[in-house]
Amino acid sequence: MEDTYNNRTSLVKGAKGVVKEAKRHATKKVNKVVDRASDEYSSHRSYSRFQDEEEEDEEFYRNPPRQGEDYNDNEEGSSDATEGHDDEDEIYEGEYQGIPGDGKHKEAQVGLGPLVSDATKHRKVLEEERQADEEELAQQYELILQECGHGRFQWQLFLVLGLALMSDGVEVFVVGFVLPSAETDMCVPDSSSGWLGSVVYLGMMVGAFFWGGMSDKVGRRQCLLICMSTNGFFAFLSSFVQGYGLFLLCRLVAGFGIGGAVPIVFSFFAEVLSREKRGEHLSWLCMFWMIGEIYASAMAWAIIPHYGWSFSMGSAYQFHSWRVFVVVCALPCVCAVVALTFMPESPRFYLEVGKHDEAWMILKQIHDTNMRARGQPEKVFTVNRIKIPKQLDELVEMESESGNPVSKFFFRIKAEVHGIYVNLMKCFNYPMRENMTRLAIVWFTLSFGYYGLSVWFPDVIKHLQADEYATKVKIHNNEEIENFTFNFTLENQIHRNGLFINDRFINMKLKSVTFINSTFRNCFFDDVTSVGSSFRNCTFIDAFFFNTDIDETKLIDGTEVVNSTFTHNKMGCQMTFDDDYSAYWVYFINFLGTLAVLPGNIVSALLMDKIGRLSMLGGSMVLSGISCFFLWFGTSESMMIFMLCLYNGLSISAWNSLDVVTTESFPTVRRGTGFGFCNALCKLSAVLGNLIFGSLVGITKAIPILLASSVLVGGGLVALRLPDTMANVLM
Repeated sequence: MEDTYNNRTSLVKGAKGVVKEAKRHATKKVNKVVDRASDEYSSHRSYSRFQDEEEEDEEFYRNPPRQGEDYNDNEEGSSDATEGHDDEDEIYEGEYQGIPGDGKHKEAQVGLGPLVSDATKHRKVLEEERQADEEELAQQYELILQECGHGRFQWQLFLVLGLALMSDGVEVFVVGFVLPSAETDMCVPDSSSGWLGSVVYLGMMVGAFFWGGMSDKVGRRQCLLICMSTNGFFAFLSSFVQGYGLFLLCRLVAGFGIGGAVPIVFSFFAEVLSREKRGEHLSWLCMFWMIGEIYASAMAWAIIPHYGWSFSMGSAYQFHSWRVFVVVCALPCVCAVVALTFMPESPRFYLEVGKHDEAWMILKQIHDTNMRARGQPEKVFTVNRIKIPKQLDELVEMESESGNPVSKFFFRIKAEVHGIYVNLMKCFNYPMRENMTRLAIVWFTLSFGYYGLSVWFPDVIKHLQADEYATKVKIHNNEEIENFTFNFTLENQIHRNGLFINDRFINMKLKSVTFINSTFRNCFFDDVTSVGSSFRNCTFIDAFFFNTDIDETKLIDGTEVVNSTFTHNKMGCQMTFDDDYSAYWVYFINFLGTLAVLPGNIVSALLMDKIGRLSMLGGSMVLSGISCFFLWFGTSESMMIFMLCLYNGLSISAWNSLDVVTTESFPTVRRGTGFGFCNALCKLSAVLGNLIFGSLVGITKAIPILLASSVLVGGGLVALRLPDTMANVLM
């Protein structure tokens, strides 16, 4: 009995000692956690520190003291309890261990009593805690990316995102190329012309703000898939619709879709690049926007002037070459959607929203892909614990279950837009307010000058061509032609006071031909096509019209039709003719202008990290503004083409550096929103630039030149006041 009593007493003492030691270690661990959260994360600390502290504290549980020992602060004791330990229970380096911290909260309750709930904390305190977590994550994430290396995965993502960015460049330029042909084909009056360009830019403006903000809430990859699919579907659909209103609607929705490409693409790619690679490779990514310009220009040059590439179903449905061009321009978007389905989400976004498991798996995929490409497949991904920022609860207003699906949809859209707006307002809070304002000014000024001059240059060249064309017009006065058959093309002619008797106009084309005060008696018109032609104050007596496009829009200024017949008139407006030299020339000029961007793009990528983002941004804008002054001497087509190439080559460096600076200026939780707002401002500025500069074509050179120069130089000086982001880690 006495031995049994002694054994029981010893067992009780041992149990009390174990409890006491467990409490002591738990208190010690909690104190370490608190100290670590309060200290600033220095740059020389690595993510291995998280693992070392855990291993030190777990040593007690792997090797507990012997039963019956004096339980004091001695931590050097060992025990036979480790005998028979299963080696399979060891956690090896590189093995995923799940989300850290679950055991910490339980131990904290043992050492300190009940924790203070996040619900009882002030919102500002929670945001400060999250800010501290984000700063710690930024340092750790940079070290993780350095371990993953730069290799095959980044280049694969580079090509996929490049296709998406290329689609945005195509969308911007496809509008200008199809605008004249589409408005002519759909019989758009002069009062409604120009809406196509403005509507597409407005759609892109709304899309940039909406999809950029949604990418901070839903994810980069998912939002990019949705917006690219939207663009591809409606861009393809727009090539088949016949009405101008429906065509505008399709291009509006297509612009809304592609508007999210730029902010999401740069945010996505920057989040898988280490700091030393970010500037150069983001600049290389910008080259795809230029490739989109070259692709659109080359396709327009090769397809649109070939008006024989068309078919018709009756007289109501016409599918001309410009519609073929629209279909071809949708191909990069379709390729981007297909390729994007094989790419993962941004791991940095997953970490920001608390999805540790998904982020760890993607980072391991990046590491393993790059190591296999280097011929080192045996190299192990050593990261097993990644910092997760504190997740803040948001108050979300819910729609009643009894609401219909349509009301629920609009309620959801309203809630998402409100969330994006709230996130945007944080970009204007201190200390980001001044930088955000300067960024907005730079985006607006650069876009205003660039897009304004992009419209002004081609229109000025067309104006010069029109003036030269007008000097070559042939004038015929008081001619009298009887019993003659016209079966050839008449071009650039004026016929005054003519008399045509018993003449036959068969299978012929009238291009820029005007009949003034002329009379047609017993004339027969069969399969006549007229573009830019009209009959002013003419008289038709006993005339017969079969399969022609001559209608009341061509018979103007008091023209009389007496006892004449119109049958099987051609429906719709007729396109211009084959071998149209002016069309070839305009598209070729745009093609040369886009090719001139290539040297500037290469130079900006190579020098981005050497001379700095701000120096390149400000210097490029100032030089672009100065180059505008030389437009004063552009009195010929060749001189204007040279100035167009010079301006494009200088301005591309500003665009590349501005994209990099904007990407690095915002934290991850607001990067898509901030970039989307700046890009939306860019499209708004483009609309204003198109309207203002377009209205000045053929009137004066002084105002466009002075306006563009002053805006670009002023924006460049503001850009030099921006903070340098080259040394930033992605917050």
